[in-house]
Amino acid sequence: MTDAIGLHDQRPARHFNRTAAAGWISRVVGYGSALPDRRMTNHELAAMVDTSDEWIVQRTGIRERRIAAAGENTSDLAIRAAGSALERAGLTGADVDLIVLATCTPDRTLPSTATRVQAELGMTRGIAFDVQAVCSGFVYALAVADNMLRLGQARTALVIGAETMSRIIDWNDRNSCVLFGDGAGAVVLRAEHAEAGEPGGILSTHLYSDGRHQDKIYTDGGTSSTQSAGKMHLAGREVFLHAVVNLAQASQDALAANGFTQDDVDWVVPHQANQRIVETLGEKLHLPKEKIVLTVDHHGNTSAASIPLALAEAVDDGRIKAGDLVLAAAMGSGFTWGSALIRW
Repeated sequence: MTDAIGLHDQRPARHFNRTAAAGWISRVVGYGSALPDRRMTNHELAAMVDTSDEWIVQRTGIRERRIAAAGENTSDLAIRAAGSALERAGLTGADVDLIVLATCTPDRTLPSTATRVQAELGMTRGIAFDVQAVCSGFVYALAVADNMLRLGQARTALVIGAETMSRIIDWNDRNSCVLFGDGAGAVVLRAEHAEAGEPGGILSTHLYSDGRHQDKIYTDGGTSSTQSAGKMHLAGREVFLHAVVNLAQASQDALAANGFTQDDVDWVVPHQANQRIVETLGEKLHLPKEKIVLTVDHHGNTSAASIPLALAEAVDDGRIKAGDLVLAAAMGSGFTWGSALIRW
């Protein structure tokens, strides 16, 4: 039996899909990633809390995660990832006129982390701001940047997901501390004229939220309530059930909006929450494991950074190639969730 705000009470969400008919499309022209040097294995965690490598791997698929060093901030990781993406695109910070940075672990309450990245990259014009949608953050940021480029409000955008989740973890809570890691990933988007018969770039984005589930994943702090960031708490089983349903819905919406089926998809790059969620999503979409990019075993859950980190790894190792149809999907606290369909 499902409660009043349960799995079967998902009202159809409004989503906005601007097509290439408008004359412009956002193409991915660069990508990059950054990870802290420190690797924390499950065996290290077992010395801190009542857990074991076997317990963690069985339930999450995670074997290690990266942890930011003292003094290593979210912006530091974001700057490195952005720099790598710009280098691959053959651009510099001076060429960028929009930065949308997704994070739930900003350097400061204010100013935005994006403005520090802007300054460090030598970008002295345009727009820079943060987006907060937790684990869905990168998809949300991608949608915002894509729409701004299509509308002509910018020409070149950096979309970044960057997190230092280790700063809001309760290291005494084995149910949450084993899940999360730190890192950053970025893509460079360029607005280009859409040529008739040559679809490419970001085909569509689809965003959703349902604020009735705020107590399923949350921190017990906040600027206006406790004047501290607080520590994370989550209801694991309920999150799992909603994640599978919502990720599948957002993925199917993206395919339907563009006239594709799951057979057309070359790669699914989901938010790396845990291995069981990712594998169950693949089953619901009737996709073989070989088409799903999985990095959670060595990254952990890096929240808004997980999709761009996984994208960067899959392009680097040759899995994702030019022309591939890539489906990205994420769900995060709030609940928020969404998807993006990209012709790489």
